[in-house]
Amino acid sequence: MMKRRSNGAGVIVLAALLGWTLGCGEEAPTPTVSDFANAREAAKTSGKVKPRRKARAAPAERPTRVDPISGVEQVASDYNYDPTGKRDPFRSFIWDRPDRMEAVAESGPLEQFDLSQLEVVAVVWRTGNARALVEDPSGDSYIVGQGAAIGKNQGRVISIDDNTVVVKEIYVDYLGQETTKDIEMRMRRTEGG
Repeated sequence: MMKRRSNGAGVIVLAALLGWTLGCGEEAPTPTVSDFANAREAAKTSGKVKPRRKARAAPAERPTRVDPISGVEQVASDYNYDPTGKRDPFRSFIWDRPDRMEAVAESGPLEQFDLSQLEVVAVVWRTGNARALVEDPSGDSYIVGQGAAIGKNQGRVISIDDNTVVVKEIYVDYLGQETTKDIEMRMRRTEGG
């Protein structure tokens, strides 16, 4: 570890330079108001400065009235809102697409939830027709089989095994291209059972 020694000579040189810059220079004379006036007149006669335009007349004030209930001053306006040809800002985008509206109207109760919100409670799978018991977040249970509609993304159950239900979902990206994804929903094991 190195120790840093203070150098007194460096401090003295710095102080001397500071004093020299502050004390050696003469102050430059500051321009007076008459100097500015003379310079302005010279610029006008030489044609370098364009004369100012005359100020325009202020537009006439619109009549105002005071709202008797709120006491707020209201300015009269010539603008009237015309909603023809404009979409309702409070209406859902899905309502504007009849093909999606039909799908929403015909969707079952399990199609209202994301797959992560649903839970596989029981599976009967060693029969000719495998079934699974699926529970939604509110606690209601539904029996699903192969081909059943499940999940928000047009999911269909493609297989039911020992403790899993495999769902194929369709995703549409921002370019409008569809991709499919197989998602496994596993039955939770309880401890001690």
